[in-house]
Amino acid sequence: MDIAALAAGLAAQDRRSLARAITLVESARADHRAAALDLLGRLDPTKQALRIGLSGTPGVGKSTFIESFGLMLTALGLRVAVLAVDPSSARSGGSILGDKTRMEQLSRDPRAFIRPSPSQAHMGGVARRSREAVALCEAASFDIVLIETVGVGQSETVVSELCDIFLLLLAPAGGDELQGVKRGIMEMADIILVNKADGDLKQAAMRTCADYAGALRLLRRRPQDPSGFPMAMTVSALANEGLATAWQQIETLIAWRRQHGHWAGRRSAQAQHWFGEEVRRGLLSVLDHDPAMGVMAQLGAEVAAGALTPETAAARLLTLLGRDKNHLPTP
Repeated sequence: MDIAALAAGLAAQDRRSLARAITLVESARADHRAAALDLLGRLDPTKQALRIGLSGTPGVGKSTFIESFGLMLTALGLRVAVLAVDPSSARSGGSILGDKTRMEQLSRDPRAFIRPSPSQAHMGGVARRSREAVALCEAASFDIVLIETVGVGQSETVVSELCDIFLLLLAPAGGDELQGVKRGIMEMADIILVNKADGDLKQAAMRTCADYAGALRLLRRRPQDPSGFPMAMTVSALANEGLATAWQQIETLIAWRRQHGHWAGRRSAQAQHWFGEEVRRGLLSVLDHDPAMGVMAQLGAEVAAGALTPETAAARLLTLLGRDKNHLPTP
């Protein structure tokens, strides 16, 4: 693979090059990983898009919202990339990857790019290489990158380490609206959008929005937020209502964070977070696959046989690594 040509294609905003580049960074092959690192090192770091993370339970209308919201943004002249993460089967490892078919109009828009990716059992609602896919979309000069998470609930906080704005999409009359007082994903959200605020559900959506607005006031104000944020508001992706207002609020929040230095600080903190994640994953990969680390398999077998508890085996392995640095293979 000609990495230089692929990087040039990204700089030229070639959609085929972008699709091939994302496939490359998602590959688990060792030679592909080396090529992916070469490609990532060639990207222009000055190109930055607005990264918007979107989470919500299944059936809340994430795909419908993304299509309506994306079409509104492209009509404003903006280029929009959508990275949709689908859950992978724990048995077969396969994913349906049907998000693109649910966004039929947006997928035909020349200013939009939609890429479904499997989660590959990675926790946190995003795929392991989602951050690198975002960087590739930025290199292809997209103005906005929408990251749609798997949508399974409170565990989807990893997306907050990928995005500049985190939107939480909720459905009206879902029961126990005051779940908003709970920690976790609620603390990560910048704007809560109560979707399906139309027809018979409009009044229920208004009540749900009021409940969540009250719950948000109970949370401690974050230093990166101006007065009034985080906020809750109603939208209808089906009727295209409230989308323009939501975009205005996003622009207001981003402008404030840029002006007060929170944008750059957040990006720096995220980069440091992902450095740590890569180190942890790399060490686990070495322990699992490197022949020199056969002690991992041996201790695992003793745990499976009941001879050692998982905690004791882990402590023994960490002690061994700390005592004998030669167990670690040279890079």
